[in-house]
Amino acid sequence: MLAKLGSVIPNDSFRVSDVVTTLHKSWMHAVTRGEGALSAHLLLVGGEDHDLRIPFMLAMRDSGFRVTSMGTGDPAPFRRAGLEYHAFNFDRFVNPAADLSAMRALRRLFADLRPQIAHSFDTKPNLLVPLAARSFRDLLVVRTINGLGWLFSSRRLLPMALRPVYCGLHRHAARSTRMTVFQNRVDQGFFESHRMLGRSGSRVIPGSGVDLTQFQQRLTDGPRAADLRAELGLGDAETVITVTRMTRQKGIHTLLKAAALVNRVRPTTRFVLVGPWETEGAEAIGPDEIARHAPYVIATGKRKDVPALLHMADVFAFPTEYREGVPRVLLEAALARLPIVTTDMPGCSDVVRDGSSGLLVPPRDPARLAEGIVALLNDRARARMMAERAARIVIDEFGLTRNVALYAAAYRELLDRGAQ
Repeated sequence: MLAKLGSVIPNDSFRVSDVVTTLHKSWMHAVTRGEGALSAHLLLVGGEDHDLRIPFMLAMRDSGFRVTSMGTGDPAPFRRAGLEYHAFNFDRFVNPAADLSAMRALRRLFADLRPQIAHSFDTKPNLLVPLAARSFRDLLVVRTINGLGWLFSSRRLLPMALRPVYCGLHRHAARSTRMTVFQNRVDQGFFESHRMLGRSGSRVIPGSGVDLTQFQQRLTDGPRAADLRAELGLGDAETVITVTRMTRQKGIHTLLKAAALVNRVRPTTRFVLVGPWETEGAEAIGPDEIARHAPYVIATGKRKDVPALLHMADVFAFPTEYREGVPRVLLEAALARLPIVTTDMPGCSDVVRDGSSGLLVPPRDPARLAEGIVALLNDRARARMMAERAARIVIDEFGLTRNVALYAAAYRELLDRGAQ
């Protein structure tokens, strides 16, 4: 059925929301009738935040796939969702011995589980999974490049020295990869120009798919804004929030400098930083550095009530220096109708169109970031209009239903091709 649909849908059809909705409905109709029902075993491999993809996994299971997940995080969320989960370990940082051990663990699990499709996410799994799959000729490997990460974003000597090595590893990994999915066209162009795709097919599927219903439910079930403000000692202060890992590559050092500049002209404004620092190694922005900016900067650590925290704030600042895929937190900030100022980096500019759905500023520029924050605080009517436009972009282009339909079509294409 999908093969027939594919013959009449243009290659850039993922930009047309009506076609995608029709495609998803056709999938579900075929499954419920038992026509071409999907029973393929899909293994999804990620890192410590793999639980964020649980809505995607459940939607894939509802579409007829047998879904198994692997990651390095807490198994409890997967068990609660009724998903089969296997833990394995890898080191996010440079550690060849740990990488070899992780590949051996992957090979053992591939042999035991016998999936038909192994789909990896995140920087390390996108290398480890294809390399470990080389001896499994019938295993269809898909990898999603959700940003280029520290190696291709940092200006430091070590990552710059390692880039040629990782480009070579990606070329080698491409030999056992059947399809590479990108979240934005800039990353796709980068891989093409550096010959890191081999003969594997590639396509762009924007973002990770936000479950709009679940986000609204988490917002409804979360704490009241007044209670959060009381907990954090904010009172009625103007509040700028960011949600990310507390690391230099995510621009936290720049944000702290911008916060000091804003404090000079709006001393009652408060900055709330949500996210972990303990897992970030040498790049972490630790509590001592943040404490130097008290009382106008408050760090909460990792939180589970992010939608409610976003809804409580006045501005969302995302100063990343990373080459992002499409940052999930930007999508959630937009859904919370929160005005956004972020950096003009790949992925961020897919959600925020400068002056229309938010403000874009150069990375590593605290003065411009501070100007953007103050501009949104000064002109609340314009900020609200931009926030509404950002929310509409996310609803139209980055919803889970659309994302699942596009991935399901990609999986079926690979399965049909392998059956020929």
